[in-house]
Amino acid sequence: MPNDYSQDDLTNRLTKPGWQRTDASGATQTGTLKEMATNAHADRAKHPGVVKEIETAIELELIQLQQLWEHLGLPN
Repeated sequence: MPNDYSQDDLTNRLTKPGWQRTDASGATQTGTLKEMATNAHADRAKHPGVVKEIETAIELELIQLQQLWEHLGLPN
């Protein structure tokens, strides 16, 4: 389910808790958006998984996740 968050909205939410990531094996973890984006980046060679905001069930599109990686200075 796509969302209407702009890149600025997402970068402003990086330190806010309430995000969940489900990895390619189905395991879930919760934390801040920064933590979820960083963990997704670590698994990007396999599959970054799905990142959702728990309260709204907003799902990040892959391009949005890649833009967060760039903002965090994480390599492609």
